[in-house]
Amino acid sequence: MTVMSSDFGTTPFVAGPSANDDNDTGVVVETRAKTKRPPLYKVLLLNDDYTPMEFVVHVLERFFGMTHAQAFEIMLTVHKKGVAVVGVFSHEIAETKVGQVMDFARRHQHPLQCTMEKE
Repeated sequence: MTVMSSDFGTTPFVAGPSANDDNDTGVVVETRAKTKRPPLYKVLLLNDDYTPMEFVVHVLERFFGMTHAQAFEIMLTVHKKGVAVVGVFSHEIAETKVGQVMDFARRHQHPLQCTMEKE
């Protein structure tokens, strides 16, 4: 008896008297490898005394897809608490967002800080 598996990542196992037996009495059991979800990262926006509130709102709308109302609320949280989580992403996306925000702030001569940390 020949057992073939078309699923990627599976290992066929034949249980029964013998895998080469012509008695079709064996049982095929497939084990699947468990895939682990990648870790997520929080993107944080930090308060400073120099970046205008309107600029922070614009950054949140542009790079995090927030509505004006959402961006305004997050900006107030950053202003009052000193820091706020602006999104949770995979490592690559979080890294890209942080880079985009930092580059944009520097191009506009603002000291706005954006960081990421593992959730």
